[in-house]
Amino acid sequence: MLKNLNNRILLSISGPTSNILISKIYELDKLKITKAALFVSCIGSRQNREKIYEELLKSKIKYIPLVHIRDEVDKDELIFLKKKFKTKCFNFHEVGFHYLEKWHGFYKNLYLELNTDGFVSKQVQIKKIGGFCIDVSHLMVAKTKNLTEYEYITKMKRRNIFTCNHVSGYSLTRVTDLHEPKKLSDFDYLKEIPEFVFGKYIAIEINNPIKDQIEIKKYIIKLLS
Repeated sequence: MLKNLNNRILLSISGPTSNILISKIYELDKLKITKAALFVSCIGSRQNREKIYEELLKSKIKYIPLVHIRDEVDKDELIFLKKKFKTKCFNFHEVGFHYLEKWHGFYKNLYLELNTDGFVSKQVQIKKIGGFCIDVSHLMVAKTKNLTEYEYITKMKRRNIFTCNHVSGYSLTRVTDLHEPKKLSDFDYLKEIPEFVFGKYIAIEINNPIKDQIEIKKYIIKLLS
């Protein structure tokens, strides 16, 4: 049984394009929601990310605890997000260890999201960063396919390094995550995820509108409480 899920589960400014992210900011504003997670992992253009940042500054959003960054994101963007929106966690994928030096000073704010390729890179230096951002749908894929990542995570003895999460839907038949889930039962798999991997910040990672995310959040709270 997980506690305090209403505060831990974050609605997310997410999607494949900057326009979709900006539309989510407008949705949150209309609902007077001041806290959310941010996903710029699909936004390769610095110019487009800056458009998103500009809209955030004009919005009612005051707190963005978790941001999914990409390799192109520069240190000044991390400084901006931490200063303006009190961001505590920046997550990246395994290849991000090649870029650690440019994020110097933020190592303990960086969190690793593992892939689902059945391989944990030798570049991974978890002791150098804050810990893990466990994508629980990825973990379910790893569990179902008996991938290296599942054993790697579940045998971890340091439970305090599981600080943040992504939550997407999951297809039992296709054994894959769903970023555009069609039904609430696409989240029933969460009951099979070990409780200790759930951290302080749990971001809903889907492309659906905020109104859908709100219903999914309610469903997850009932499911896991």
